[in-house]
Amino acid sequence: MSLHRHNPAELSPPTGFSHAVTATGSRLVFLAGQTALDTRGEVVGEGITEQFTTALAHLLTALRHAGGTPADLARVTVYTTDVPGYREHAHELGRIWRRLAGRDYPAMAVIGVVRLWDEQALVELDGFAVLDEPAPA
Repeated sequence: MSLHRHNPAELSPPTGFSHAVTATGSRLVFLAGQTALDTRGEVVGEGITEQFTTALAHLLTALRHAGGTPADLARVTVYTTDVPGYREHAHELGRIWRRLAGRDYPAMAVIGVVRLWDEQALVELDGFAVLDEPAPA
């Protein structure tokens, strides 16, 4: 598998994302939207940073179970009901990303939404990854 991140000098410098990612590999992993749900199906975490941490951890758990690593992520979309809060905590969210997922940033977008499926959820992450190894038996 090979992911190549493209960040042209003609575009604004990317912070916490890549402008484009090309991928070669034999297996795509589509990751469902993850929020800060606990094992009882209840949203945990009062603020956006706590919920982002849990949602990202859930996304990475699903990816690991599919045989991937954070470096395999080609695309992640963040949906939030609080864009101003997301922007306000962007540096902290970046530190959380680097701690959990490293510095190989996928192509990303943050999209403001009116609400998420779970009304208490402030943030949801989904994405896809490209893996080179064969699917597990």
